This record gives sequence, structure tokens and C-alpha cells, in this order.
Amino acid sequence: MRLKADLTLLVVSIIWGSAFVAQRVAGQMGSVYLFNGARYLLAALVVLPLALRVRRVANPTYLLREQYKWMFVAGFLLFLASALQQAGMVYTTAGNAGFITSLYVVFVPIALFFVWREKPHWMSIVAVALAGVGAFLLSTGGRFEVKAGDALELIGALFWTFHVIVLGKFASKFEALSFSVGQLFVCAILNLGVGVFAEPMMSFNWPLAFAIAYTAFFSLGLCYTLQVWAQRHTPPADAALILSLESVFSVISGWLILNEKLVFVQIFGCALIFVAVVLSQFKEWNSGTIEHDHLIEGR
Repeated sequence: MRLKADLTLLVVSIIWGSAFVAQRVAGQMGSVYLFNGARYLLAALVVLPLALRVRRVANPTYLLREQYKWMFVAGFLLFLASALQQAGMVYTTAGNAGFITSLYVVFVPIALFFVWREKPHWMSIVAVALAGVGAFLLSTGGRFEVKAGDALELIGALFWTFHVIVLGKFASKFEALSFSVGQLFVCAILNLGVGVFAEPMMSFNWPLAFAIAYTAFFSLGLCYTLQVWAQRHTPPADAALILSLESVFSVISGWLILNEKLVFVQIFGCALIFVAVVLSQFKEWNSGTIEHDHLIEGR
């Protein structure tokens, strides 16, 4: 089950990486809240019929209250993280956005240590360091120039950090589809509510419509549902490392779709991130266990 969960997160990172191209299209048009609101709402509506068909064992009232509470928390974190990321892409380069957002891989074990007092495995520390360096080389080509939107991306990375932790530590005790729908609806309503007052109405065009549809159906509706399920069986720190491969696949997608060129330094960065992910898994193989305690605790 642990292997299936990790492979599922790998698929999620591939789709998220390819969706970065679609987000760039919307970012160049200056749309933030209404774009996010439209795609999150569409994603929620796509997943809703599936959630309604899932048979669930009747839960005690207190457990339902807990699910509603954590759906709102996850949706609120999702709203802040996605809005800051999209807003930052209006004012900074795609390379800077990719690098700074990927820092959540570094922040997750730090947050787990300081907030939840969970000591990381020494291999996790090495893996996180390699992932951070690799993301820097991959996204910036070794030349980082501070841009106006970088602060927004950095704050957004902090909220991505806590979103990953919430899914791994709390959301895993609930049914995945219904929880996914809940957080998507919360995120959509918050984005649309802010967008109605803060942005002019979006004018229809096919590139923007494709960006909304692709990210709604695949990177949101499908991937967030898969992520909620997969993090039932994978610790948050390791999940963050696997999901960091998103930056690798975003570069590959840019190369294939947008004809963006890769220099040797960026290829080396990809290799470092890959090694980091392998290390995060190797510590489990070396121990001869598959995080049995995490499965019992519902993490």
C-alpha cells in the first residue's frame, strides 16, 4: 500500500508539473482570484458525483464535525496558497515561482519538528537539502534574481507546507472523495468572493478556457483527490519530497510544449531532486518496515 501511495503521488506530481504551463497562460492575463475560483469550483463539481456514489459507514456526529472542521482548514490553506502563488506569477518569473514554491519541501520537516516535535530521519535531512539545491538549479539555472512577486511566492510556500501536513496528519482519517470535494468548494467560494470585489470580470477566450478546464479536471479534481488518499499511507515529509518532482515535470512540459531550452545546470538540478526522492524512500527499505505505525494512526 505504501508503494501504491508513493506511485500515486508521483502521478500527481507529473500532472501538476504539466499544469504549470496552463497556469502561466492565465498568469500572463493577470487573472488570479476569478481564475482560481472558476477552476476550483469546476473541479469540485466534477468530483461531487463520485463522492455521492461512495458508500460510507455512518460516522458519529462528533466525527462529522471534525471532518467539516478540517475540510474548512484545508480549503482555507488551499485558498491562501493558490492565490499567493497565482498572484506572484503575475509579478515574477516562472523560474523564481517554481523554485520558491518548491521550498515547501524544505519547510515541511522543519514545521513538523518545531510545531509537532517530530524529529526527522538523518536521510530526510540530506534528502531535503538535495531537493532544495536541485530546485534552485532547476528553476533558476543557477542565477536567482529577486523579483517583485517573490515575497508572495515565499508566503504561499508556507501555506503549501501546512496544507501538506494537514492532509497527512488530519484529513487521512476521513473518506477521501468527500473531503476533497469539501476543501475544493471552500477554496472556490473564497476565491470567487474575493475576485468579485478585487478583479474585473474575465473575458472569454479559448486559451483561458483551456487553462481552467485542464487544471480543474486534472490538477485539481483528480490530483487533490488522489493526494488525500495517498497521504493516508505516506508521511507528510516524504509526500512533500515526491511532490517536489512537480518542478522537474514542469520544466519537461515547458521544454515539450513551449520549446523552452534546458541548460546543463538545470538537468543537474533534476538529477539532485530525483536522488532526494530515492533517499526519502530508501530509509524505509533500510528499516525493513513500511511505516506500520503511520498506518495505524491514520497518517
